[in-house]
Amino acid sequence: MLASRSEVRHTILKQAGIPHIVEPADIDERSIEREAVGGGEVALLLARKKALAVAARNPDAVVLGADQTLLLGQRLFSKPQSKSAAREQLSALCGRTHELHSAVAVARGKSIAFEHYEVARLTMRAFSQSFLQAYLDAAGTAVSASVGAYQLERSGIQLFEHIAGDYFTILGLPLLPLLQFLRREGLLME
Repeated sequence: MLASRSEVRHTILKQAGIPHIVEPADIDERSIEREAVGGGEVALLLARKKALAVAARNPDAVVLGADQTLLLGQRLFSKPQSKSAAREQLSALCGRTHELHSAVAVARGKSIAFEHYEVARLTMRAFSQSFLQAYLDAAGTAVSASVGAYQLERSGIQLFEHIAGDYFTILGLPLLPLLQFLRREGLLME
């Protein structure tokens, strides 16, 4: 089971050939964020809480929780709730390097069987306000679907001048370590 509403994570798992059912965790992410410090710790805590919440309702299932945080220096960003919030966020990231911390946790019953997080560093180019407006207009409501207000796999790639990190980590799911765990556990073929 996937304890996430993320269409991107669902698509990643589907394309990787991992059968799953989507059942969102419905947790209060903002209050949970206050329990941890640092991008990786926050992402891991959220991934754990999501996996455990859905596992509590489905004790016999293998439940995957995942989350991603964005840090610019010490500032933690959340998904922008509006186009104007996305504009503010992208303006803050413009010409600077930020970190995406992506975490995955797998729960079985009441315990975490696996967890992992990775960091990617992305540098946005110094773009004009007219470019930003055109990007926001083209992206539409999709800017509220990700913590960075961009989808790297779509036109959001045009925001960047340098990227260091695993592609799936940037999309919000450290896939290769997850696949290794699933094979080790006999849940995928060796």
